[in-house]
Amino acid sequence: MRVPHPRWLWCWLLVLLAGCALDARPPARSHEAVAAEIRATYEQALPTLSPGKQRHYAQRLYRITGEARYLPLNREYGERLIDELRGEIAGHAQPGYVARRAREKLAGYPERTAKQRRRKRMLGDWREILYAKGLAFDLTQAHYHGLLNDEALPGYRRALDYLASVDFRAFLTDPEVLEVYAAQVANLVYYLHDLGVADLREATIAAFRERFPPSRDATLDNAVFRNKIYGMTHFVIAASDYYQRPVSTEEFDWVLDYFAANLERIIDETKEDIYTEVGIGFLLAGREEAPAVTRLRDALVAAYDPRAGMIPSESGGTDLDRGEHRNVLAIMLLDWPPRLYPGPVLAPDQQVQTTVFFGKAAGICGVSSAWMCR
Repeated sequence: MRVPHPRWLWCWLLVLLAGCALDARPPARSHEAVAAEIRATYEQALPTLSPGKQRHYAQRLYRITGEARYLPLNREYGERLIDELRGEIAGHAQPGYVARRAREKLAGYPERTAKQRRRKRMLGDWREILYAKGLAFDLTQAHYHGLLNDEALPGYRRALDYLASVDFRAFLTDPEVLEVYAAQVANLVYYLHDLGVADLREATIAAFRERFPPSRDATLDNAVFRNKIYGMTHFVIAASDYYQRPVSTEEFDWVLDYFAANLERIIDETKEDIYTEVGIGFLLAGREEAPAVTRLRDALVAAYDPRAGMIPSESGGTDLDRGEHRNVLAIMLLDWPPRLYPGPVLAPDQQVQTTVFFGKAAGICGVSSAWMCR
């Protein structure tokens, strides 16, 4: 009988050990498991986050879970919001108030990065727009929470009248504005529509698509390409009233088809915040079975740092406050719910639970929340 050479015995032994080692590796985390770990990290850290990040997190977690434990932080935000808006509305009665606030807003605009400096220069050419944009955001938030009424905000129509006097069309359709501010443009055009101030959606989307045709993609540097993709995600997200209701697939086919066709470049050349919103866009349109969703979820899991319990920044940073936006989006993409919860309505004693299912809506609408049932 032929005896195997010792070297072959060692080779077989090494192969066997390697196989055992592979079998001993921990199984890959599921999408839902990673979402749960990130959520656990942020639930523990939530009291230490800045008020703005607490609001951002609690608002989104309420809208995907409907859990009452997120209501206190939302109510705290609502109280701050009403106090600020009452001051702004009162100020509009003072001559020169808006111009002064616009100068203050521009002076306080951050300049830490080249992108911020470029945006600040651009906004400086548009006089009151930065102030008007902030006011539109605050009024829309009041609208979302059932607080845009004479009881909570006496005189709020004065603020709406001011917004109606601003030439937003020129700003929203300006090619240079779109080049550096696309996501903010997408947000603003839907704020104005939700508030009943102006419907500039068609004109703005047409201007965006003219500025960023697919034929121009090869010439876009990284910053402009990211701005384009981020803007496209925000047309979808803003149309959903920020995760309060589904959107029409047909209305946003131009966005989702582009994402699907350019997915690998988007993953390679953007960052987690942006490509996570790309995935959420498919989900809001009811296209959870799209291959792009699985690919984006897998990319996000690959970026997950289990030691930090979060998705780090591009540079590897794990600061929880700075990373809240990125990580709450990750929770949403990785563990998307079968239904969304609008609001929450923050009017005293009128917390109405309205559930919006993908494909239909169910709920009870009281007087203070009738705007939700549209």
